[in-house]
Amino acid sequence: MDSKIYDKFDIVEMKKPHACQTNRWQIVRMGMDIRIRCENCQHIVTMTRRDFEKKMKKIIEKHQEVNL
Repeated sequence: MDSKIYDKFDIVEMKKPHACQTNRWQIVRMGMDIRIRCENCQHIVTMTRRDFEKKMKKIIEKHQEVNL
């Protein structure tokens, strides 16, 4: 089984750009399905984890957690 290389609130690039011509998506929900939101137009897409892993190209930014 593959180790998880992405996490909630990471910014990812998908293989195909969105209709608004940007290709930056933020992961907003993780579970059986993964929900991502377009950084430009705020459109939300839900897809299965398997589809997401096939369609994701790379991680652009990792979310930084602040530990107090």
